Parts: sequence; C-alpha cells; structure tokens
Amino acid sequence: MKIATYTHDGRTRCGLVDGDTIRPLPDGAGPLHVPEDVPTGEPVLLAQVRLLPPVQPSSVRDYVTFEEHVEGVRKSVEGRGGVPDAWYDAPTFYFGNPHAMIGAHDDVPIPPGCHAFDFELEVAAVIGKEGADLTPEQARHHIYGYTIFNDWSARDLQSREMQVGLGPCKGKDTATTLGPWLVTADELEPYRDTDGFLNLGLTVSVNGTEIGRDLLSNMSWPFEELVAYASRGTWVRPGDVLGSGTCGNGGCLAELWGLCGKQDPPPLQPGDTVEITVEGIGTVRNTVVAGADPVPLPKARPRPRHRPA
Repeated sequence: MKIATYTHDGRTRCGLVDGDTIRPLPDGAGPLHVPEDVPTGEPVLLAQVRLLPPVQPSSVRDYVTFEEHVEGVRKSVEGRGGVPDAWYDAPTFYFGNPHAMIGAHDDVPIPPGCHAFDFELEVAAVIGKEGADLTPEQARHHIYGYTIFNDWSARDLQSREMQVGLGPCKGKDTATTLGPWLVTADELEPYRDTDGFLNLGLTVSVNGTEIGRDLLSNMSWPFEELVAYASRGTWVRPGDVLGSGTCGNGGCLAELWGLCGKQDPPPLQPGDTVEITVEGIGTVRNTVVAGADPVPLPKARPRPRHRPA
C-alpha cells in the first residue's frame, strides 16, 4: 500500500494512493497499521490535494551509510579527505528535528544566515511497532514502510558549528522533506537483493538538470541493521523515522564540492527546484524560497570563573 497524509477541502486525513487518486481512509485513521481490507471513501484526484509528510515522527535519526558520500562531504565540510576508521565500526547517526518535516511539494526556506544551502537524497524507514535490543532479523519486522527523505542542509553553518565537536545542529534544523507517501515494506520486498539490501534507483535534479544518480543498495548497512543499532540499549517506537544517509555519486552538492574543490554546481538559491525520485516509492519536488534573516545574538563573553566560597 501507498498511504498518504493530505489536506483537501479544509480537512486533514489519510488515504490510499491509487494511480492518480487518493481513496480516503475512515475519519481518524492514521498512516500506520492500515488493514488490507479497510473501507475507503470516494477517490480524490492527487492534483487536488496538498500532500503532507506521511507521518509526524516521534523521533528522527539520520545515518551516514554511504562510503562515497562520506569521502566527498568530509573533504567539503572538514577540509580533509578519506573515511574515518571509526565510520566502519557501526552505523553512526545524529538526531534530527521532528518538528521540521515538510511535504512533498512544499516550499523550503533557506535557513537564517545560510549562504551554502544543499539538498540530500535519502530514503527513510518508518517504525511500526516498538522494540528494544533487537536483532537485525527481529528489526525487519518492526519496519512498517519507507518514504523519501531529503535532509536539507546549511553547509556553511554545519561546517562552522561542527568544529566545536558537536552537531550538526542548526546546519540541519530548518526543513526535512518526507514523502510523497509511505510505501509499506511488503511492496518493496521484490527489490531486495541477495545480500539483503533494497536495490532501488535514486535520482536527483535541480531545475531539470540531473545532479546525482545512485542505488540504495550501495548502503553499507541494510535498514534492519540500522533499526537494530538504534534499539541497542533503548527503544524504537511507532512513528520513529530512520534516514539512510545521503547516497553517493551526487546525492548532495557538498559531495561534489569536496571532490572538485569548488562550489560547482553552486549552492541552492531562491527559485531553484529540487526533484528527487526513488524507484518503487515516487517523487518529491520542492522549490527553495528566501528565508528569514538571523536574529542577532552576541558571541560568548569571557567569564572570570569565580567559585563558591
């Protein structure tokens, strides 16, 4: 099933995508655990609705699982090449902002103070049932479905703040596209290869010019291993979103900047439209718009380091 969350005629609801229409689910039905035989209402044309993020995440973990991406972006953001030895030990992630999700066709504002705005081509798994300390075999049954995940990034802010040894924080805090809908895991099983990876084609273009093309199966860990690692010593719960990390071969601009030593293609500007297509899932298309100016804040003030008597 393909399950969309959308607004139409002033109402927000979920529905099943059927060709170029959506068949509304019963009032109050959410996007998770939809029965196969669920009754639906009169179909509505997709062209007549606004697609919202298919889920409102309870948490967002975004991984970095493509070796090729690490090589290019490390050079761009940190100024040094190669892949850290620690990267190979386990699938590293950061926690994203669950309140910054946007829909498949929404405009994306440039973050305040950003002059090097970038997209990131990813796929995300959505958790359907809770679990802790899962094995990868168990974790596969906790994934309800998949959606496209575009982790928009302020590269100049990210580069500066990560020198502190934390982050990314404001470098990735303004917007993340989820959409166009949630595809249940069973629909993508035919794409699973003999090594357990989902062999989905990925493409991204800016203003109609293709920038990147890769396969999701080039991840160094499959999704069930990401879920198992996320659940180690804690819980994953329904609605949690786990991003694959950005693919290689042009999955983001920063990778290309690192490889060629200059910002070519240039950073995203207002009016640029980014289109991402993932085989078996669909397409999202967002246009960049001007954002707010940053609210001024003072720099850190040196303090005398007095101690209690």
